[in-house]
Amino acid sequence: MDFGSNPFSFLTQQHYSQFHNSFQNMDSNLNNNNNKRDHQGRGNNDSDVKEILSSILLLDEEEKQDQQNRLVESQQRRAMLDSSYDHQAREMNHYMDQFQTHHTQLDELEHVRAKRIRRSTHVVGVAAESDCISLSHGSAELSSAEPDLKTDTLVQQQPRRLWVKDRSKDWWDRCNHPDFPEEEFKQWFRMSKATFEMICEELDSAVTKKNTMLRDAIPVRQRVAVCIWRLATGDPLRLVSKRFGLGISTCHKLVLEVCSAIKNVLMPKFINWPSETKMKMIKDTFEGISGIPNVGGVMYTTHVPIIAPKISVAAYFNKRHTERNQKTSYSMIVQGVVDPKGVFTDIFIGLPGSMPDDKVLESSALYQRAQRGTLKDVWIVGNSGYPLMDWVLVPYTHQNLWTQHAFNEKIGELHKVAKDVFGRLKGRWSCLQKRTEVKLQDLPNVLGACCVLHNICEMRNEEMDPKWKYEIFDDEMVAENGIRSAKSMQARDNIAHYLLHHGHARTSFV
Repeated sequence: MDFGSNPFSFLTQQHYSQFHNSFQNMDSNLNNNNNKRDHQGRGNNDSDVKEILSSILLLDEEEKQDQQNRLVESQQRRAMLDSSYDHQAREMNHYMDQFQTHHTQLDELEHVRAKRIRRSTHVVGVAAESDCISLSHGSAELSSAEPDLKTDTLVQQQPRRLWVKDRSKDWWDRCNHPDFPEEEFKQWFRMSKATFEMICEELDSAVTKKNTMLRDAIPVRQRVAVCIWRLATGDPLRLVSKRFGLGISTCHKLVLEVCSAIKNVLMPKFINWPSETKMKMIKDTFEGISGIPNVGGVMYTTHVPIIAPKISVAAYFNKRHTERNQKTSYSMIVQGVVDPKGVFTDIFIGLPGSMPDDKVLESSALYQRAQRGTLKDVWIVGNSGYPLMDWVLVPYTHQNLWTQHAFNEKIGELHKVAKDVFGRLKGRWSCLQKRTEVKLQDLPNVLGACCVLHNICEMRNEEMDPKWKYEIFDDEMVAENGIRSAKSMQARDNIAHYLLHHGHARTSFV
């Protein structure tokens, strides 16, 4: 369109020129403003990009710094754990040295005391003989002077060689009779007469004593019966004394002697690590129970209450039992490995109750056997108190996946086998349920004897009376260093996937 001529007839030429110039100025100003805004926009975009890049670089530097800090903290924490472990190991070694020294001193004192008793007994016997001789001479003189006196009067004047308190043995005589009821015998001694006879025959050479000029020796059957009665019922020694017609100190001595004989004679016969053939049978049975291959045993740890010891009280203090029972508790630890039949294949006894399960395991002969490489292709299943190692299989502490939950359920089935065994152990031998009147240094022999007698009863299929049932409380704690081997982690994951994909995993989610 030509804007040179005036198309509006109502405007003069002068007015139209002014209007035209004003319109051109406005148009040019508008174009300039648009160009400025475009330039400013491009500048703002460039500055925003620079700020974003600088922020990304700053975040990257902060991430690197955080990673470096975490690495340093991890190294410091590991160093502290190693230092704490070394300190605990040194303290425990020092404690064991003191413990052994104390036992040696007690043994020496006991030996000296026994020598004094034997010497005094000998003196009493000699004095009694001399009195008898002098009385017999006096009797001879009396008979020559007065021949009419009766001879029975002279016999009454002769004193006994050694005074012994008369105690009734009617109960033991009745119990020892062949016609004594089998069921009643089993209730008192937790085993049949046949099993009791077998134990007496095995221990005959170890516990038999000879008759002396002062008194007749206690028979082997009565010696063994006193010990088994004490272990089975947990009755105090004064009640055992009344039952068997013996002195309290005599009963206590018999219990210790028979327990020591059981440990020395019967333990090597009835508690043994399985041979290759038997191990294969154990693996097959456990795999049938859980689906987990190569399980050679299930491991469990229990605590036996004790009287507060005179030395190392803090070491035997059981914090978990104290919190649960609301009563100060002290204990000694029993660690055992069991097979599917409920028989102990390995036991470790004697450590104080404050030690965690992983430290107990590291102190045991089982751990040394594994370190020598004799447990290849064998899993020993434990609870979360034990660490995961190349030969120890434990459950997942965090069940984040279905496979982990299913694996833990299968481990729980095996764990129940060991828990039931320890329940039968404490149920059959009631002395393990409460504090006993036994010195600390003698207690491992008593606990070992209970484990041996348990194996004998299980091997001979002695039935467990439901009245003897005892509930075991789990006091397990997660190990400080729960994973000791990356290889074992991969092996555990493979077993979990194997259980899931071969139909062995049946969980509560299904």
